[in-house]
Amino acid sequence: MNAPFVGHHIIEGAAAEKLLGDVATQLRTGKVIPYLGPSLTESVATDVPMTPEALAAFFATKVALPKRAKGNAWASAQHIESMKHRSTVSALMSEAFANEIKPTPFHLYLASLGLPMIIDSWYDATMRAALSDRKDWGEIQGITRAGIGEDRWYRFYDPAGAESSREAAESWATILYKPHGSVAPAKNYLISDADYVEVLTEIDIQTPLPDAVKNRRAERSFLFIGCRFHDQLLRTYARQIMKRSATTHYAVIAPDALTKNELKFLTVQGITPIATPLARAVEILMGSA
Repeated sequence: MNAPFVGHHIIEGAAAEKLLGDVATQLRTGKVIPYLGPSLTESVATDVPMTPEALAAFFATKVALPKRAKGNAWASAQHIESMKHRSTVSALMSEAFANEIKPTPFHLYLASLGLPMIIDSWYDATMRAALSDRKDWGEIQGITRAGIGEDRWYRFYDPAGAESSREAAESWATILYKPHGSVAPAKNYLISDADYVEVLTEIDIQTPLPDAVKNRRAERSFLFIGCRFHDQLLRTYARQIMKRSATTHYAVIAPDALTKNELKFLTVQGITPIATPLARAVEILMGSA
């Protein structure tokens, strides 16, 4: 059992469900931006690694890893890149995420709302598939700068998967933002330590974040669902994406699973922890409670 949540009150029971109902209303009106983590699809994606630890384990089945890299996806990818080639890392990532994941009812629900922005923090293409029946959206993905010979931090894609532009992005009704990249449509991956070193040197001044994302987060809250923040990298990205947004945010959590660093992160960032089982939280957010 972890230490109690000192400094920030966990919302539980009936109060948690009532708060989620309020968040659901704000979500439908576009005042809350959903920030999706891989736990949303972990139960249905049995053949796809849906945690950093599972991805590290996948790498370990393909390449002999040193002890220091085992269990750490970013360090594992860096070892493979250093010992072999960047193309080997990309090929293994594409293999790991090759199997399509059918969108859950919640993904489809989010796609139906016409939200200004959806943030998806994992490498699968489930949310893209959920949006596929619409034509008024587009996707922005973080990209590695390794070997591309361009001063670019991200790329834009239209619903068909063709590369688009920052000008087009401003007109999209919904932006799907994949800060770490995705298997679809173009196999962009931010995954190795080297990838992140470049980004993290400038992320404090927000250069790696697209202007369209910065504009749409203004005066909006975030709802973190299916996310963990037990890794410094994941916390850093969430913190930077939240900058200059509203001051009130929410996270659906499993309190017994949280680390001390996660608890501290929620407290410092003003994120209200809502202790409701994920499946039940999704029911309430979809208005089917």
